[in-house]
Amino acid sequence: MLPVLIFPQFDPVLIHLGPLAIRWYALAYIAGIILGAQLLKRIVMWAPRAATVRQADDFLTWVTLGVVLGGRLGYVLFYQPSFFLTHPLAIPQVWKGGMSFHGGATGVIIALFLFARRYGLSFLAFSDRVTVCVPIGLCFGRIANFINGELWGRAVSPDLPWAMIFPDSDGVPRHPSEIYEALMEGLLLFLVLLFAARQENLRARPGFLAGLFLAGYGCARIFCEFFREPDAFLGYFSFGVTMGQVLSIPMILAGVGLMVHAFRSPEYAGVPDDGTVSPGEAP
Repeated sequence: MLPVLIFPQFDPVLIHLGPLAIRWYALAYIAGIILGAQLLKRIVMWAPRAATVRQADDFLTWVTLGVVLGGRLGYVLFYQPSFFLTHPLAIPQVWKGGMSFHGGATGVIIALFLFARRYGLSFLAFSDRVTVCVPIGLCFGRIANFINGELWGRAVSPDLPWAMIFPDSDGVPRHPSEIYEALMEGLLLFLVLLFAARQENLRARPGFLAGLFLAGYGCARIFCEFFREPDAFLGYFSFGVTMGQVLSIPMILAGVGLMVHAFRSPEYAGVPDDGTVSPGEAP
């Protein structure tokens, strides 16, 4: 039998600057948003154009607020509503952990809708470009989870070559499920979306790429949840289903619906060079 891997004791704080602490988790969010924004500025220009480079740049602030506010409020509402109801001052304490992807996704969707409405852009076409960039942040976020030694996997036989014992656990070998999620929800999903986004006929179908992201993430999350230990305060639902799997089912259904809708709707012509759209072109 191979020796079980012991989780390396990473310091969750990257740099201490007096009272200021820069954490790996915060750095992952920042890196994911900045790199995603750089990619977005390129792909919005691919024909048919979904926005201008300046508009893609301006969206950085909107998406940051959507991710942080939506992610935190989603965690509060979906995972520990009773605790935060009695401890409301703990809600803004994001540095103590507790972010929900499904809440963050909802926040980004709201930000996308408001941004597209303000600038007269096609909500679906612009969403298509944004969702291609999202898995970059997901990958970094899951790696940060691994560095923090949190959200580890279910117990597994020590015969598994990469079985690992995590700190603050029961000392039982477990799946490094954070790495599974970084690869599935992050790297693999990004490659699939980028390949699809390079097809002009798919870019001309507003909602297809966004639908592919929703369905792809939902499938990846449901798969990875079979290896991830559910939160202790939630546990398993009926038939061994987890909260992450329950929340992913509507995403898959919405994603499939968007992809079907994309091919039943007229092709998108794109925005003119001045960044405006023709009457009736934005949904």
